[in-house]
Amino acid sequence: MASDGSSITVFGQPDTRAVHQLARCVEAEEGARGVLCADAHVGYSQPIGGAVAYRDHVSVTGTGVDIACGNKAVKTDLRVDDTKGSMPGIADEIARRISFGMGRVNDEPVDHPVLDRIREAPFAPQRALADLAAKQLGTVGGGNHYVDVFAGEDGAVWVGVHFGSRGFGHKTASGFLALAQGLEFTGRAREGGMDAPPVLFRIDSDLGRSYIEAMTLAGEYAYAGRDVVVDKVLEILGADATYEVHNNHNFSWRETHHGEDWWVVRKGCTPAWPGQAGFVGSTMGEASVILEGTPSAERALFSTVHGAGRVMSRTQARGKWKKGRQIKPGAIDFERVKDKLARQGIELRGGDADEAPRAYKRLEEVLSHHGDTITVTTRLEPLAVVMAGPDVFDPFKD
Repeated sequence: MASDGSSITVFGQPDTRAVHQLARCVEAEEGARGVLCADAHVGYSQPIGGAVAYRDHVSVTGTGVDIACGNKAVKTDLRVDDTKGSMPGIADEIARRISFGMGRVNDEPVDHPVLDRIREAPFAPQRALADLAAKQLGTVGGGNHYVDVFAGEDGAVWVGVHFGSRGFGHKTASGFLALAQGLEFTGRAREGGMDAPPVLFRIDSDLGRSYIEAMTLAGEYAYAGRDVVVDKVLEILGADATYEVHNNHNFSWRETHHGEDWWVVRKGCTPAWPGQAGFVGSTMGEASVILEGTPSAERALFSTVHGAGRVMSRTQARGKWKKGRQIKPGAIDFERVKDKLARQGIELRGGDADEAPRAYKRLEEVLSHHGDTITVTTRLEPLAVVMAGPDVFDPFKD
């Protein structure tokens, strides 16, 4: 662990631009504290993999547009040995029955009590998003979002998913950014640069209180979506869940640290309180983990990584494309990646070069930088990985 002053803690060796971003966020309120996890990289306004504790503010840009994006993993009563020879068909069925990107690939009805809560949302502008929320409930999106089937160390089959609040969360966040700029909720907010300072609301203001209320509802929607998808995969497997881990990032929590109350904004990093289990995904070709926080995680604001962290931008990895044609090659040959995954016995559906293992850090190395703040309890080897393909359009993927 490296330390930069009394208000910023840095784990690992993230790029200097991410450290600079975190410093700007911490400087935005006197006495704020910040943590940069070892998977961190630059994000809009606040680094992805960063946590900031504010006394009197909540950060809209720190929480981000994919409110409560998160990870859910369940252990099933199915054994890996019972799936031999059937994993290709399982992967096909997941890709057929679960929608990635915009729209739906099937007409299976999806309903959930959270939709009634959205229709009656206390923050009235969210009610107008109810139809969009209903259409996208249980859809996964694109980018680094996925549905995976894993082999646990004890031979059990696990299911893991990673995605968030879809268009409902995106439009909620975008609406508050518009309000912060003096526009209507449905107005088009002006986007700042990656290094823009955070957009903060005082927690005792009408706007701050409304944002917290609306953010919380978007979080409930994200959790409902992950529950729906995991249940569908269990149905495909013909299995029941015997244990589950469900947590999120891209959110703001009211917490007590060092005897003081704070609003902790975690963008792309996971809460890790002592004994709290977390599912941390890796790459499509490497082991993911279940971990727990320890008392030592207090110096990390009880936060840890949410994934391996990128080392290449999407354009670096897959090159530049225009109208379906590559006009500049990328650093990764995805056909070779797919061949390697097949040799590993991993069934891949979808994905592209920008999600290849080489576009990411190695998760084991990333976790090592967090030292005694976490304990890894289980490693999960991928059997099937299902993601949006390169031809899938999704404006709400991140």
